[in-house]
Amino acid sequence: MKFLLLSLITHHPDPVTGELLSPSDRLREVVNTAVLAEELGFEGFAVGERHEQPFLSSSPPVVLSNIAARTSTIELWTGVTTLSLLDPVRAYEDYATLDNLSEGRLQLIIGKGNGTAQADLFHVTPDDQWDRNREGYELFRLLWENERVTWEGSFRPSLTDAVTVPRPLQPRLTMWHGSATSHESVDTAAQYGDPVFSANVTNPIEPYAELIEYYRDRWAAYGHDPSDARVGAGTAGLYVAPTSQEAVERFRPLFEQRLQFARNSGLPVVFESVEDFVERSSALIGSPQQVIDKVLRYHERLGHEVMHVTADRGGLTAAEQRASLELFQAEVAPVLRKAIPHREPASVH
Repeated sequence: MKFLLLSLITHHPDPVTGELLSPSDRLREVVNTAVLAEELGFEGFAVGERHEQPFLSSSPPVVLSNIAARTSTIELWTGVTTLSLLDPVRAYEDYATLDNLSEGRLQLIIGKGNGTAQADLFHVTPDDQWDRNREGYELFRLLWENERVTWEGSFRPSLTDAVTVPRPLQPRLTMWHGSATSHESVDTAAQYGDPVFSANVTNPIEPYAELIEYYRDRWAAYGHDPSDARVGAGTAGLYVAPTSQEAVERFRPLFEQRLQFARNSGLPVVFESVEDFVERSSALIGSPQQVIDKVLRYHERLGHEVMHVTADRGGLTAAEQRASLELFQAEVAPVLRKAIPHREPASVH
């Protein structure tokens, strides 16, 4: 199994101390965490894309380029690239440049994105967002794999023998399709022989497992070898401690802050207590063995080979976060890497 740290670069006061970092300090904190991730042995670091408060992740290629300059081996992921909002030509130019600067370490997770504010900002509607996402993906793929492109679509001007530069370092790019509940996204992934990345964050496992089952069904229906389908999955939180009791008690005030925020904001409350959150969500809160057992239990339903965990402290001190990540890499990751081998992509095109 391959492990990524992921940040959506949320920007709000620390839930315990109330401290609010400046935007520049918060962005530097994320870059420093990516450097730490490479030091500790994580295979990848992912930056989300959001275009509304309270996020600072409106420009993932800029953040990832900074990370590329300070690292040498860690893979650079997006989580997700919102091709429903972006001009695919401009997105191609940004990410092809990043691919060259990082010496081919780029991996994309694409998706339509979330939030009405970002849709309003880019004049994308619920009626056209899926069509935009699919068209953006198809054009981006054409541009990546061809030096000259002639193309016509519905949402941007046509291209005639267009040349885009720079050419990417990777002649073929692994493009994951990120989704929480969308059959449209996973159907596109299955059609093109691409892997999927389940959000796996907000709810218990059932809706995510159903989506992955649908993906595998569609994968086979499009004529691909079922054994070639690949799945990634997110997690709702991470805190590993020597004992489960210590982990739960330290995480309890952080969960209570989350719960209060949800209630104050009118957001749906799925888990009413930290015990329920630890038991039924994808959060990895507990001792090393408890975390291993949960990941293996989720793997039985999802069959995932790549997993992301949060890169954000969320109320933990820097020392607590580092200790948790070190324990994860020392006692959790080696067991899971051995139990769940990670496969390189098969060529199904």
